[in-house]
Amino acid sequence: MTTRPFRFSSQERRAGSATEWRDRARSIESMGYAALYVPDHFGDQLAPIAALMAAADATTTLRVGPLVLDNDYRHPVVLAKEAATLDLLSDGRLDFGIGAGWLISDYEQAGMPYDSPGVRIERLAEAIQIIKGLFGGQPYSFSGKHYTIKQLKGRPLPAQQPHPPFLIGGGGRKMLQLAAREADLINVNFDLREGTRSPKVAKTGLAEATDEKLTWIRDAAGDRLDQIELGVWILQAIVTDERDTVASTLAPLVGLEQSDVLASPHVLVGSPEQIASDLIARRERYGISHIVIPGEAAEALAPVVERLAGT
Repeated sequence: MTTRPFRFSSQERRAGSATEWRDRARSIESMGYAALYVPDHFGDQLAPIAALMAAADATTTLRVGPLVLDNDYRHPVVLAKEAATLDLLSDGRLDFGIGAGWLISDYEQAGMPYDSPGVRIERLAEAIQIIKGLFGGQPYSFSGKHYTIKQLKGRPLPAQQPHPPFLIGGGGRKMLQLAAREADLINVNFDLREGTRSPKVAKTGLAEATDEKLTWIRDAAGDRLDQIELGVWILQAIVTDERDTVASTLAPLVGLEQSDVLASPHVLVGSPEQIASDLIARRERYGISHIVIPGEAAEALAPVVERLAGT
């Protein structure tokens, strides 16, 4: 597998005003982050489509994207138009993140049916085909188990052709196999089939579990593996000179050993030098080069970004 240069993105959630949001996007760009991402939940966060457009409008080179849109919240015809418009108006800076949905509390609070993982992934697979078809700009038809499209011409066209890069995240076999077949960017995640956060879920982000996930991706991707950028979402990022002390404090909170915390690709703890060393070692082990940082840690990790981005 080709070794890709490091790329760093920041996941942002909220702002108190338009000025604050624009300033935040410009700050992320100035610190050397490649992209600003917004999640898609019903809690205290900005709505992703509008927030991403505002962030793109406030910056010049910063890529933007949802991490990731829940397919169940929007019909793929609607989503294709929204995504194409966002890509067009951002001058081709969209990373199009889409997923099957996972957080059961969102569904329960909104009164939406929470289908089994298999059904949600099956529905997502159909939606991806539809969205890619509509990005082509020609009359498109589709007849599947979940969606039927009849001679619909997708307009406007996205600026990026044949389509914006698809970013798909996952931690289970079926989801990662779908990502390996369809995605340009794969975000290696925890296995979220439980629909909630728990110590059991935390264990699915351990180093050995990640090795297995990468095996699933490689086997399913086949010849297109070198076309895929592998990334990881960082759950916890703490810059400190007390690496072992902090790790030993974090470990019991999620039912892990200190060594497990330090080895997990979803955790960054230590000095900037230690974190940079960890990231280089993990890229060598997993092939992961795209690092998605929680927004609250963006400033603290800026020295790591400055050192590694593009190398």
